[in-house]
Amino acid sequence: MSQQPALYYWKDDRENEILNGDKRMCQGQPQSGQSYTMYHGTTRANADVIIMPSTGPLERSVDGILGRGVYLSRNVNTASRYPIDLPDAQRVVLVVEVTVGKVIAINCKGHPRQENWHDARYGEVFDTAWCPPDLNDNKEEICVWDHNSITVFRRIDPTPRAP
Repeated sequence: MSQQPALYYWKDDRENEILNGDKRMCQGQPQSGQSYTMYHGTTRANADVIIMPSTGPLERSVDGILGRGVYLSRNVNTASRYPIDLPDAQRVVLVVEVTVGKVIAINCKGHPRQENWHDARYGEVFDTAWCPPDLNDNKEEICVWDHNSITVFRRIDPTPRAP
C-alpha cells in the first residue's frame, strides 16, 4: 500500500534568515541559557485565540516522550506533524522565541530522568529536556517546563500543495 502524498506544507518565509542568523539552530543539544527560534504545532482553534506577540500562552502537554511540558522543535516540518491525528488543514505552526534555561540531554531510551527532569524529588532540576533525533524517529524533541520562557510571535498556516 503506497502512502498518500501530503496535501499541505508549512513554509517559514524567514527560515533562511533564521538559519543564517543563528548557527545553533539544529546543531545538537541546545545550550543552557541560550535563546532559540523554535516551532510549536497546534490546532487552528488554539492559534486563533493567541494574540501575538504573547508570552506564556502555551499550555503544557500532560504526556509525551519527555513527560509534561511544552513541546517544541527547531524544525518547522517536525512541528507541523502535531497534533497527531488531526487533518493538516486544521494544524498551525507557531513560531516562538524561547530561552531554554538549564538543559538535560535524554540521550537513551529509558533514561532515568526521561519524564521527571523538572522534579526536584528525583535530583537536579532542569528547565528543558532535549531528545536527539536518532532516538525518536529522526525527530528532535525539545520540552520546556516554564511556558513563560516562551514568546509566540508568528504563526504559519498550512499551504495547499499544487495538484
